[in-house]
Amino acid sequence: MGETFSQLDENKSILPHNSAINSKTASYSSNDSSKSFCSCMPCEGAARASFVTCPTCQGNGEIPRELEKQLVALIPYGDQRLKPRHTKLSVFLAVLICLVTSSSIIFFLFPRSITAKPAGLNSSTVVFDDTAIHLNMTSILNISNPNYYPITVTQLNIEVLHVSLVVGQISNSLFLHISPLASKQVFYTVASKIWDENTYKICTWLKIKVHHVVLHIQGTLTCSYLSLSEKVVFQGYEYVDCRGNMSVPHLLIPHPP
Repeated sequence: MGETFSQLDENKSILPHNSAINSKTASYSSNDSSKSFCSCMPCEGAARASFVTCPTCQGNGEIPRELEKQLVALIPYGDQRLKPRHTKLSVFLAVLICLVTSSSIIFFLFPRSITAKPAGLNSSTVVFDDTAIHLNMTSILNISNPNYYPITVTQLNIEVLHVSLVVGQISNSLFLHISPLASKQVFYTVASKIWDENTYKICTWLKIKVHHVVLHIQGTLTCSYLSLSEKVVFQGYEYVDCRGNMSVPHLLIPHPP
């Protein structure tokens, strides 16, 4: 930066022809063969309205207002304004904050699998006619939410199978709200009708002391969260006494998230 930023003829001045300005700035111009330097002027009382403070004179000089947008200010290389302060620390903190924020968002909003597990039979009623067994059973379904945001259960579809044949099914619309890291129970009742002849004989024959029927439960659970929808598939087996009615309440078995 050692060279001057403007060159003037020996007999030309950078200031316009103004007597007030020329008289004030005459003592602060120096001519050297072919180069002329413009420097800041110390503050004086005369013609103060037409002068502004020099930005590079530490408040000790003034420049003509008419040339405020034309003069080039020379800033020393060692000036403190040219030295960045705590740049590395600021960049490191900014990157660290971005990483921590993004990691937290991913950790808390990343979807985790919702679990639905049959918890057993709650109660059942059995009625016989001439050729079929009418079985109404109420079962329990445990639903666990391992996410850090609430979910809503909107639909429950259940099918009951006996010897690979569908003997009963239901489809219920729900509005079950489950809090973050929580579990809830859903009770559902399915009316089944078993036509199998062998099963009918087992359930009605008095000489047989054990009258259990194995039923295969399979279903889907529709859940919604964060404007998304997910279907959870589950299945299980129920051993039902088809000879008489029973009622065995089951408590909620919480599942860790």
